[in-house]
Amino acid sequence: MRPPLLRRLGRLLVSALLAATAGTFVLSPPASAASGLTQVTGFGSNPGNLAMYTYVPDGLPQDAPVVVAMHGCAQSANDYYANSGWTTMADRYKFAVVFPQTSSANNSLSCFTWFDPADTGRGKGEVASVVSMVDKAAQLYGSDRSRVYVTGLSAGGGMTANLLAAYPDVFAGGAIDSGLPAQCATSQAGASSCQYGSLNLTPAQWGDKVRAQNPGYAGPWPRVAIWQGTSDYTVYPVNATELRDQWTNVWGLSQTPSSTSTLPGSTTLTSYNDASGKPAVQLYQISGMGHGLAVDPGTGEEQCGKSAAYFLDTICSSYYTARFWGLDGAGTGPEEPGEGDGLPAPVNLKAGTATATSVPLSWSAVAGATSYHVYRGGSRVGTPSGTSFTDSGLTAGTSYTWTVAAVDNTGKEGARSAPVTASTTGGGTPATCVTASNYAHVAAGRAHVSGGYAYTNGGNQNMGLYNVFVTHTLRQTGAGSWELADGAC
Repeated sequence: MRPPLLRRLGRLLVSALLAATAGTFVLSPPASAASGLTQVTGFGSNPGNLAMYTYVPDGLPQDAPVVVAMHGCAQSANDYYANSGWTTMADRYKFAVVFPQTSSANNSLSCFTWFDPADTGRGKGEVASVVSMVDKAAQLYGSDRSRVYVTGLSAGGGMTANLLAAYPDVFAGGAIDSGLPAQCATSQAGASSCQYGSLNLTPAQWGDKVRAQNPGYAGPWPRVAIWQGTSDYTVYPVNATELRDQWTNVWGLSQTPSSTSTLPGSTTLTSYNDASGKPAVQLYQISGMGHGLAVDPGTGEEQCGKSAAYFLDTICSSYYTARFWGLDGAGTGPEEPGEGDGLPAPVNLKAGTATATSVPLSWSAVAGATSYHVYRGGSRVGTPSGTSFTDSGLTAGTSYTWTVAAVDNTGKEGARSAPVTASTTGGGTPATCVTASNYAHVAAGRAHVSGGYAYTNGGNQNMGLYNVFVTHTLRQTGAGSWELADGAC
């Protein structure tokens, strides 16, 4: 049974604090308007009062996986469908995607209520509704029940952690993006303490919060990916450390990484391997990124998603998460420098003297290589036969990152090198970026107020509630004109 009306209204303060955790404050059009996104009604028991939407790629085989993808506050299933990149992965790797959707009837700003025990305990509220959707998807699409996964952004990420804790027998893996540990908050009052600070619990205490959700369960446990920007001032980065502590403890692992590597988008990956040497928990920390889901628009193999409010152009988190879960059929997760089933990774990748439009690259030869693949970000930009390549047609005054992989005589690509980053020259005066509260932006003339919300001057982008609690980075685009640039400056 849903909470009474007064209880829902009592959530207003917490909802206001959470509103910045994922999404704009203007709801998108109904998800049913999106091509390819279909609402499924009558999916079974629905104590959480949620709506179910699905995306099914052409040619979906029997026994395919299912991924549940949960939006953030003030977002809809359509937002996640359109921007997260999960449909690209579904088309490529052939799995169904379920997009749960909450509404203002449950929470004033359409947040999944990750902080309410009535919605997070096994068999209760919203988590029970999501499991009903999994059951319905398996019935409709003949899905493999041993390959069900869940991911979510911010409040959706907090609910993802709760689903993994309450239903480890349902989900084989999860990905928590800019989210919070399972059972971090169990009341409205505790929600902001989790968002903006640390509960100072030991790994064992964090692990106990998971184990208490399904007493007696002995495994197997879900494999968990954790994504976090180091400049997130809405869900503080300490939450990623606490999530790492929580899930490594559940797995019985040390908090000392098994390996550390560098990925595109200024991303550091630390892996925590199980007894077989396979990553059980992975932590992806994106330097300088604010609050949102990491995407990397483009058509490259490692690219996906669209830039939008709280969909930040850094790295395609959906691609790396899909590989971590083994949805690509390999089950090995992202290759680290020096790893791979084929040729070893090239070493000594260096950038030479840049011009305004080009950067020369060089690296050491790999025995057995007949050519090399050069990647800028996630896109292949060259296939030289030798150990040098000049990437041209670049934008002046811009920073780029490259990796290189050796290719053998069968065309098989080996492991990718450690990345190198360089900048083209010129570009004029760098754009001015300012990070401050919405209140400060308005006071400084970078934004204005309308109906209790702050909007950028010039672009008129909705920044959320006009107060000192919501923080954004704005970038100047002209005289008196500013745009949202969270994670982009």
